[in-house]
Amino acid sequence: MNERILSDAHQLKKLVREAEAIADESIIAMARLKQAMLAARQNPEVEVHTGQRALLRLTEAESQAMAMSTSLLRVHAELSKVAQVHAGGETGTETIIPAEAMMATVAKPERAMA
Repeated sequence: MNERILSDAHQLKKLVREAEAIADESIIAMARLKQAMLAARQNPEVEVHTGQRALLRLTEAESQAMAMSTSLLRVHAELSKVAQVHAGGETGTETIIPAEAMMATVAKPERAMA
């Protein structure tokens, strides 16, 4: 196999895993933020509706991050197919991503508050 193809395949594998990890870290960070926001709102001196619009916007951002994560899974799957054709399967074990994971969609939150 062409040395350049093998080098490119290893670099792409590294970068797609990095992108997936960053997407996951983003989702984790938003979950922590939401938890902190809800905990802060439980303060007896804070009105129960405080931060509601911010929470709605954060939920929207989480939905978008999940959609990005799903798109990255699709990219990963496509690159795996390309590797099988162009790298002859010599780049390691094939990545198998279940179709239902790539079809996952997140319902868009209603824009009740502007």
